[in-house]
Amino acid sequence: MLPFFPVNFIYIPWDFVLILLFLGTFVPWRGAARMKQLMAKHELSSSDRLSLYGSTIFYQWLLAAVVAWRVVARDVSPEELGITAADPWRVLWTAVLLTALLCANQFFGLRKISTLPADKRGSIFAVTEKIMPRTSKEKIFFSGLALTAGLSEEFLYRGFVYMAFYRMVVNYGPSDSIAGVLSSVWFSLAHLYQGKRGLITTFVVGSILVSVRIWTGSLIPVMIAHAAIDLVAGLYASKILPRT
Repeated sequence: MLPFFPVNFIYIPWDFVLILLFLGTFVPWRGAARMKQLMAKHELSSSDRLSLYGSTIFYQWLLAAVVAWRVVARDVSPEELGITAADPWRVLWTAVLLTALLCANQFFGLRKISTLPADKRGSIFAVTEKIMPRTSKEKIFFSGLALTAGLSEEFLYRGFVYMAFYRMVVNYGPSDSIAGVLSSVWFSLAHLYQGKRGLITTFVVGSILVSVRIWTGSLIPVMIAHAAIDLVAGLYASKILPRT
């Protein structure tokens, strides 16, 4: 046994370790590579955006299904994953308040960006402008993508990743805080394609979401809030941000 490793690390199932490595390496690389390819195009066609939405929906649900299969096989409890609501009232009012605050922040952030010159908006908004839906059909598909992200990404990062890291450090220091920080790091890495500013932003958002998940013991508020802010970004960006 390696004495400088937490004892719990030795007992994390091998498949959980592989999933963590996959989420922390392959997912960021794949996202960055694909976005680089898309951003190299002067303009995306409607079929390009629909293909992006559809393939991302399929990929995220496939990944979530694989992780769900492994956690069921390893007898991980619903409570560990946060897919319960022990205090429904707390879950409900937290979901409403969190969603309202984050959506308002998203909306007014986009409004502020729309007043800036195109060369001052940054790489995140260059990506947003290029992949945001334009037609009614694209908006329908994008809505499906937003709901998928809200459910699958929260299950993966605030559910599985948080649970796996919590198990590793449960006997060492403030395990909730450590697992929360590490899950936020993994979440931000998944948004590597957004650049340095995107990494910082998603780490901060991830930290807020995981704090709520810890406080309520449930993924329900963060799933709702995540899906809602993605919907705001996609459905209103085309109206608020003038295309260059």
